[in-house]
Amino acid sequence: MNDARTAATHPLDNPALGSLTGPHAHFAERRGRVLRYAVDVSPWLALPDVPDADDWADLAALVGPGGEAPLAGFNGSTPDGWELTFSIDGVQLVDAGLAAAPDAEAVRLGSADVPEMLDLVERTRPGPFLARTVELGTYLGIRRGGVLIAMAGERLHPPGWTEISAVCTDPDFRGQGLASRLILAVAHGIRERGETPFLHTAAENTGAIRLYESLGFELRRTTRFLAARVPEHLADGQTVGAR
Repeated sequence: MNDARTAATHPLDNPALGSLTGPHAHFAERRGRVLRYAVDVSPWLALPDVPDADDWADLAALVGPGGEAPLAGFNGSTPDGWELTFSIDGVQLVDAGLAAAPDAEAVRLGSADVPEMLDLVERTRPGPFLARTVELGTYLGIRRGGVLIAMAGERLHPPGWTEISAVCTDPDFRGQGLASRLILAVAHGIRERGETPFLHTAAENTGAIRLYESLGFELRRTTRFLAARVPEHLADGQTVGAR
């Protein structure tokens, strides 16, 4: 009989959990049924599909008092006393016929390129990208005059699926189709492994959604990205579980 707390759903319904119990298990830090990426790799934590009070207690212990717990795709309620520090409605889109292809100008990026990648991310704000995020998968970039001006890469990796993320272009070079080319090039590599590309973006980012749909992505579901702060102090015996 399936445990209702861990009943299987689609791998993309809880993609961080699928990643950290699957292809990205070597990045995982665990306490009980709660997992998170190493803090210099990715900020995301993963709860079970139906977390209980013990899971929230384990999350609190893993993050620490006053720590922030970013959760991808979590649609439940946070425990009483936990401050919600941000909540963003999002969409999840999946490959429905991408014209994926390699790009002759795209180059593979690695650890030596991280300072430039972090600088580009700082200027373009595509979402979380940390010192070791490049280790999550293939990152491709385009340079002009030796300067990195656009990039895209792989992030969450549930079995059989790979998320395309960190899609960004220097503002001085937008409108040239560089992001589209890199998305299709990254998707090509994912397809070559026999996996399916997917991605997330904010629901209000209608321009990006139109671009992704024009490339061959389709909406799979709406979702939510949030972060909750663990209370600084918990009284002896006080539960941290949601009611």
